[in-house]
Amino acid sequence: MTSLAGAVVLVTGGQRGIGKAIVDNLLDRGVAKVYATARNPQDSSDPRVVPLPLEITDAASIEALAAAATDVTVLINNAGASSPDTYLGAPAAEIRAVFDANFFGPLELTRAFVPIIERNGGGHILNAHSALSWVARHGAYSATKAAFWLQTNAIRLELRNRGIGVTGLHMGYVDTDMTTAVTAPKSRPEDIAKQALDGIESGAHEVLADDTARGAKAAVSQDLTVLYPELVN
Repeated sequence: MTSLAGAVVLVTGGQRGIGKAIVDNLLDRGVAKVYATARNPQDSSDPRVVPLPLEITDAASIEALAAAATDVTVLINNAGASSPDTYLGAPAAEIRAVFDANFFGPLELTRAFVPIIERNGGGHILNAHSALSWVARHGAYSATKAAFWLQTNAIRLELRNRGIGVTGLHMGYVDTDMTTAVTAPKSRPEDIAKQALDGIESGAHEVLADDTARGAKAAVSQDLTVLYPELVN
């Protein structure tokens, strides 16, 4: 288990949506410092928040971030990208780009920060997945989250005896800029953030933060028509 009081935390995509809610909740829990990344980071009124630039698909940007944030004990891989809702109608380059953002980017960040966390005495990694890790909707986005989920599970095993816990976070629609056009029920970012950080502090392997995530995972073992009712003849 990892206490967040006094921790130094890096949150990618930490200036909007779920990432901002995580940063705010971290401050309430008494962290010593939060590095909050964005492509174009803005200053914070709280001196504990250190804004840093990050382009998650750029190796030089990741290297610069690791050089600037050498005291990190907790890494939260939250940044990501959406994709077109089609495989057959989307350019291959767009599909590769979402894999770069949602799978390879977090992997390279983890590879960069595991040695840092180890040098600082151990800590935790939280990876933000999705209920779509288990449901083939919204094109390649769901495939990237499924792949990221398996990456998280494998890295958890690799780090099992190295003093770094790993938590996977899954949720359905959340009320952020990314889902403004969605009319389905949405969770509040604050509620997702609280459950995510509770999961870190309790040492949870996985956090299923809403009914959508819990239902999606439970349905994986059932007939395909449960997840895809349009397949029923």
